[in-house]
Amino acid sequence: MTRETSLLQQQEQQGERLEQIGDYLRQVREESFLSLEEVSTRTLIQPRLLQAIETGKLQQLPEPVYIQGFIRRYAEALGLDGSEFADAFPVTGQVRPAKPPSWRDVSPAQLRPVHLYVAYIGLIMLSVSLLSLVVSRSTPLASTVNRSSVSSSPLVGAAQKTTETGGAIASPNTSTTSPAARPAPGQPVRIDVKLTAQSWLQIESDGETEYEGVLTEGTERTWTAKSQIRVRAGNAGGVMVAYNGKQAQPLGEPGAVEEKVFAPEQSAARLPESGVAPAQ
Repeated sequence: MTRETSLLQQQEQQGERLEQIGDYLRQVREESFLSLEEVSTRTLIQPRLLQAIETGKLQQLPEPVYIQGFIRRYAEALGLDGSEFADAFPVTGQVRPAKPPSWRDVSPAQLRPVHLYVAYIGLIMLSVSLLSLVVSRSTPLASTVNRSSVSSSPLVGAAQKTTETGGAIASPNTSTTSPAARPAPGQPVRIDVKLTAQSWLQIESDGETEYEGVLTEGTERTWTAKSQIRVRAGNAGGVMVAYNGKQAQPLGEPGAVEEKVFAPEQSAARLPESGVAPAQ
């Protein structure tokens, strides 16, 4: 079996299981007289992502590991066993042996014991801690940078090393220098993005979606706009952004889902304030 065939089968399995889980969650939500907006407020997950889960639209969602986290939080917001629902969605090609799932046979009213919420909170805190630890260990260290002359993050320190002619970011691992990161003529907004860890990314330039997908570690991209650029990231700590040629900064914390808007009137000395975005 080729790798392509195996990947296709994995996606088919994930799509089928997502349809089953999403349909059941939708039924429970409607029986509880909750709208998608109310569930979005409880989970901090955008309504369009919740709707994609309910309808089994796998292609409209980020990576499987994020989908699994969304399912867990969605189920818990309905008073269900979030861990059981998340585990029912296969992250890899291995699907657990079929067994009578308790969440299908038990009525929604029986799946909401109050005393389990303490255990849910503990599981969420443990999951976030483990994810942050994994992401931080996967971030490459810039060993050639003098730690005493830069900030505590080696990636930020490397970004501060610029050329004399335009403030272009110089990589500590190469002698070549990229062109000065200045806005193109007629394009007052420009961002230079570098991935220090794999992350799902969505870029909107002047209201149009320029890119949506998963970028791997080490990828570098540039986008420009006349009025504004909106950036959404699934692993904000792994996304370094330089706004109009200034110092690159991480979009947020490792493992966090962040959304930020860059516009001409904003200060280029720092990243603009982020709005509330769904966290995984």
